[in-house]
Order: sequence, then structure tokens, then C-alpha cells
Amino acid sequence: MKLLSYIILGIIQGFTEPLPISSSGHLMIFKKMFKTEILNDMNFEIFVNFGSLIAIIFLYKNEIKDIIKDFFLYIKTKDKKHYNNFRYSYLIIIGTIPAAIIGIFLKDFIENNFTVKIVGLMFIITSLLLYSIKDINGFKNKNEISILDSIKIGLFQSLALIPGISRSGSTIVGALKSNLNKETALNYSFMLYIPISIASFILGILDIKSNISSLFIPYLISSIMSFITTYYSAKIFINIIKKGKLIYFSIYCFLLGIFTYFCL
Repeated sequence: MKLLSYIILGIIQGFTEPLPISSSGHLMIFKKMFKTEILNDMNFEIFVNFGSLIAIIFLYKNEIKDIIKDFFLYIKTKDKKHYNNFRYSYLIIIGTIPAAIIGIFLKDFIENNFTVKIVGLMFIITSLLLYSIKDINGFKNKNEISILDSIKIGLFQSLALIPGISRSGSTIVGALKSNLNKETALNYSFMLYIPISIASFILGILDIKSNISSLFIPYLISSIMSFITTYYSAKIFINIIKKGKLIYFSIYCFLLGIFTYFCL
């Protein structure tokens, strides 16, 4: 039964991570409803988040490879054909900075002081944010993103430090409100996810204080489940974004927020 719990939680983390519905909020709800101690285990969180990270990297492997290659080639050659991806790479870094700085100072406070009822309210806020962009379709591609756009989107990403506020949802809201087109907004959102997740993984590994050998198999299985479900969930989300159906996620988050606030 404990192994089954690890599998189920890995699936929940993986499925909700790329969607604009807050994976951290869902895990808090699951913890409240089923009183599981697994969600107090930092090692479990590190493993399932790592599975999601690898899935997104795998999904965008070709674009990531081009960005990294052009970044170093532009530094070496100053050839203009490599400039756009060089510029995009530092815009990703700039967009990551706000959440990194705010997270250093507030992450522990947020994790220790947020109740499930507050998470319910945050789901409703996520719903309203998603509703506010239901008819927006910008015009900027990745070569037209400005430094100011990156900072603005990065500030929206920092909202996701609060459980119940979706990271992908908040960054897409920030991107669309900065007039990025839907495809560019989605891609930039996932690009911002990668460095912040790598940093969180490294810090998490450095903070491991217990021997994980006794639970290595459950951790590994939950990570694999998180990888598989994140990969396919992200592909589903990409298709939904292209069809402009974010309103469905807005409705879902609103109903879940009402349920969480009044019933848990």
C-alpha cells in the first residue's frame, strides 16, 4: 500500500506539474484528505520534481540543444546567425531571477504558514488569472521579447511560490499580458521552469540529511511515474494552448478552490 501511495503521488505530481493548476496545491489537498506522511518527506519531493524536470528537458531537447549551442558559438564567433538564441538564453536567465530572489527570502515562510483554506483561495486567484487571458493572443515571437517582458514574466512566476498559484499558469498569464503569442508564451514558460527546477534539485540534494537507501525503489518508481505523466501532460497542454481553451483550466481551478476552502 505504501508503494502504491508513492506511485499515485508520482502520477499526481507529474500530471499537474505542466498544467496551469498548481501541482503543489494538489499535493497539499491530497495530504489533507489522506493524512499521508509521504508528503512530509523532502526526499520524495526531490525525486518527483526531478522526474518532471527530465520530462520537460526531453520534450524540448532540440530547442534546448540549439539554445546552448548558439549561446557558446555567438560568444566565440560573434556571428549574427547565432545571436537570437544567445539573446533568448540570457532572457531566460533574467526571467528566472525574480523567483530565485523572492524564493530565498520567502519560501520557508510560505511553506510554514499556508493552510489548506488559503490554498483554496489561491486556486480561485489562479482561476481569475487564467480567465483574464482567455481572449488574449499576442503577436511577439521569441526574438521580440524585451528585458522588461522577461522581468515582468519572472515576477509572475514568483507568484507560484505560493501553493495553489500555478507556475505555468502565472508565467503564461504574464507572457500573454506582455503580448507574446501563445506558442512563444508556452515555450518561454517551460524554458523558465528548467533553470529554477535545476537549482531547486541541486539545493535539495545538498540538503538531504537521511539515508535514502531503504526507500530508493519507491523514490525511483515515483520519479519514473512523474516523468511519464509530465511528458504526456505537457503534450496535452501544448495542444490545448494552441486551441485557446485555457478557460477549462480556469473553471477547474475555481471549482477546486471553492471545494478546498469550504470542504477541507
